[in-house]
Amino acid sequence: MTLAKRIITPGGEDLVLLPRAEYERLVEAAEDLADVAAYDEAKRKLAAGEDEMVPAAIALRLLGDEHPVRVWRDHRGLSVKDLAEAALISPSYLSQIETGRREGTLETMARIARVLRIDLDDLVRHGDDDNIGADGAAPGNPS
Repeated sequence: MTLAKRIITPGGEDLVLLPRAEYERLVEAAEDLADVAAYDEAKRKLAAGEDEMVPAAIALRLLGDEHPVRVWRDHRGLSVKDLAEAALISPSYLSQIETGRREGTLETMARIARVLRIDLDDLVRHGDDDNIGADGAAPGNPS
């Protein structure tokens, strides 16, 4: 291993010069540590019940055309009637949300998310995010 060389610039900046291979080894080690920390945090959240594993079949349904409310309701083993009752809405209103005939109000969707034990964001259909600009507006649409 080649030793690093310390350099003090005329402006007083303290720098370290080291071979590229040594630099790349340090970067890789830092990335490995970050990966281990992320893994440990994920395991902690699972053990504490703050997160859950989502089966691939559910993930694929969420990525498909089905409404997220229906997918999560099915995953939780709830009937339309049971979820509607727990969310304080009518079963017909819930069915209309699940089929896309109506959009739930923010308050309604928040109650549904609470009953399903998920974040409200998990019920938002994101569509084609590639067509959203930095300002949040779709192309050709003012923000």
